[in-house]
Amino acid sequence: MKLFKEFPKDKARKLEYILHDIDDTITENGKLLPNAFQALWDLHRDGFKVIPVTGRPAGWCDLIIRQWPVDAVIGENGAFCFYLRNGRLQKLVHSHVCENAKEQLKQIQDACLREVQGCRVSKDQFSRMYDLAIDFNEEEPRLGFETAYRIQSLCESFGAEAKVSSIHVNVWFGKYDKLSMAQIMFEQIYEEKRIKEKSLFFGDSPNDEPMFGFFPNSCAVANIKPFLDKLNHKPAYMAEKESACGFSESAGRLLSLRRASA
Repeated sequence: MKLFKEFPKDKARKLEYILHDIDDTITENGKLLPNAFQALWDLHRDGFKVIPVTGRPAGWCDLIIRQWPVDAVIGENGAFCFYLRNGRLQKLVHSHVCENAKEQLKQIQDACLREVQGCRVSKDQFSRMYDLAIDFNEEEPRLGFETAYRIQSLCESFGAEAKVSSIHVNVWFGKYDKLSMAQIMFEQIYEEKRIKEKSLFFGDSPNDEPMFGFFPNSCAVANIKPFLDKLNHKPAYMAEKESACGFSESAGRLLSLRRASA
């Protein structure tokens, strides 16, 4: 794993798509800082297609696609992709999404609340369409990642998919993830075949591992460090700084490389 300041100019010149996680990748302590939001605008204005890939819910994604400088957004860990065409919101749903899992997810929710003291349903659950988010680290009390992995194991015992982010354990039924939805998006929306060469992904946590493993151009912000030992697929590069500052620093580096090559 190299520092992102070593990212090669020839690779930067070929990039067209910037995919990125949201929480603790472009935010810091739950806030979208001015430097990171400006970086999104700078990338957008330079001609990149900017695409958030997040565990956050459909309600957030509706706002993001309408109000942020992005071309598409993948939400709920790969359940769907929202995008705009001719000013109209379009939704592409993963073919493996389980539309009728509310009762099963309610059973998992009850088990988590009963067996893991202090965990709670995420406050953004009301705007989710397909998954359950158990909060272990977004609000007080902060329970730590050992508790998160305990929640993950409990959810998996019900036959569900469960991924740990920096703040939530996201739970769903259906064999999909961030990567498989990204691949569908590239095929059906962009008709793009050279996605590895043309894309750069930014992330920060274990639920980004499929993206790190697939994209040779991948970068983690520095707060990935506590998770590195648990990742089978590590990012190719790492920012020197954490969270929003690491993302904005890396975006600035990328833009400088592109302008120098031009």
